Amino acid sequence: MRKLVFFIFLVTLHVTNAQELNCSVKVNSERVTATNQQIFKTLETSLNEFVNKTKWSSKDFSSNERIDCSMFINVSEFANNVFTASIQVQASRPVYNSTYSTPILNINDKDFTFRYVEFENLFFNPNSFDSNLVSVVAFYAYMILAMDADSFENQGGNEYLEIAQNIVSVSQSGGKGWSQSDGLQNRFFLVNDLLSSTFDPIRLGFYDYHTKGLDVMADDLTKGKEGVKNAILTLSKINAVRPNAYLTRVFFDTKADEILSIFTGGPKIDNADLVDNLNRVSPLNASNWSKIKF
Repeated sequence: MRKLVFFIFLVTLHVTNAQELNCSVKVNSERVTATNQQIFKTLETSLNEFVNKTKWSSKDFSSNERIDCSMFINVSEFANNVFTASIQVQASRPVYNSTYSTPILNINDKDFTFRYVEFENLFFNPNSFDSNLVSVVAFYAYMILAMDADSFENQGGNEYLEIAQNIVSVSQSGGKGWSQSDGLQNRFFLVNDLLSSTFDPIRLGFYDYHTKGLDVMADDLTKGKEGVKNAILTLSKINAVRPNAYLTRVFFDTKADEILSIFTGGPKIDNADLVDNLNRVSPLNASNWSKIKF
């Protein structure tokens, strides 16, 4: 009996202390003509272990609470253990009382150059810069955690954003993407803007979109659609003070297809003001918005 109780305790301990991310990391080297392709496979294996086995926070996640996400690293050049690549980061979270998972992050970072020696250990220290590979991957791990938390609680991801901002601070010598001098759409501005009160409408809209929109749909589809619409109108207020903001682009890169799907099926609601706002705030997705019926 004691053995049984001890076994149950171990299983419970394992479940309640699961890591936060359920991440698929892929390394694509099709554009590289290097004769030894094994290093790319080794890198992929090492990154999967690093991302999925690192405990990124002090919070306990049960196995079914782990955040589904992916990182796709597309290598364009490789020489002398230096990789030139881009990284596509995507994440999703389940919608309440349904089998549907909604995207919460979809971002393509093209400024990703790093050095990696095959079989080297990957270890993250939030207070120091050890490699651009570790820093970039860790940064996006915290961005995934932040966006997931923000979708359940208004500004619930602040603690993760503060760690991500610290990674930016200690990684200034790591290459492009860490500094405000590298352009207006990079890691520096992504986390800096999310923590700025100027962009509170985007974070509030993101929260309302999920909790007052998608999560309501299983019980009341019309109310849920109205909630999504109101959330987008809240979020679009930022356009008056920061037109073409990076965070606005990130939101619509993540949500454009879903928004189209929501408003082209199911019960009809008054969409005229919604479509006007969508065309003003995200003109790059005008082809999507033209398919939304009033």
